Amino acid sequence: MNASRIALVTGANQGLGRALAEGLAARTRPGDLVLLTGRDPQRVAAAAREVAQLPGTRARVEGRVLDVTDADAIAQLAAELRARHGGVDVVISNAVARVLPEDSQSARADEFIDVSNTATHAVLRSFGPVLRPGGRLLVVASSLGTLGHLDARLHHLFDGASLDQVEYAVESWRSSIHNGTAEQAGWPRWLNVPSKVAQAAAVRAVAAERRERDLADGTLIASVCPGMVDTATSRPWFSDYSQAQSPAEAARAVLDLVFAEGVDPALYGELVRFGKALPWHDGTPLVEQDRLLTP
Repeated sequence: MNASRIALVTGANQGLGRALAEGLAARTRPGDLVLLTGRDPQRVAAAAREVAQLPGTRARVEGRVLDVTDADAIAQLAAELRARHGGVDVVISNAVARVLPEDSQSARADEFIDVSNTATHAVLRSFGPVLRPGGRLLVVASSLGTLGHLDARLHHLFDGASLDQVEYAVESWRSSIHNGTAEQAGWPRWLNVPSKVAQAAAVRAVAAERRERDLADGTLIASVCPGMVDTATSRPWFSDYSQAQSPAEAARAVLDLVFAEGVDPALYGELVRFGKALPWHDGTPLVEQDRLLTP
């Protein structure tokens, strides 16, 4: 076990990301470091200060400005943590762009894809190599990330794909949105579906290359579904929130993966929901929901 652990959460100013940072700060040890990251300097500083002052906080908490759409900034932070600390022990990629049901999906596509997908690729590429033995690299996705939620015509783009191939598929999807051919090709109107599938596929791609080595030293790479969470980002999409979790409640299952002793091989590289892997090929296209959205 390392003398001190280094943990990082993206999109940690509020909601689930903030709850994850709070949970890490409470469940790690004195001397460990939790980096709470976000784009806005004032919000990052305020959130880090508030988390550091919570009664249950044990670790050091620092705010770091990080724009996840800037791949160079992600690479620079990973290099810095390797130089200063020899690597990182926990990375939770959680950032997401807020899109409302009444928003034009096509008009918001670039921002949404950049924050959810381009950033996921950059985190995997930059932080995978600096993840210390026994570490955890988790990408927050959703149960919509199983392949069956896409039209069958698109499955070959993600099933068994390498990270380069996933990245190419995402950029092809982006291009088809801009040139007006996305729906004809089978892409759903709702950005969240292909985005989450691509996130899960990217994780699977990286995990496939590292599986034997990571399982030997107790390292976990996975995508995670926290379930329905009552946040400003998700609330507009649901009419019934009676079963929704608070961010703190949703963070617990994710943090249980972080602090679990050893790694269950059945979870490695998979989309994990409440401690169980979701079958990759499950799901059906959400046709009716798609009709309700603005192109």
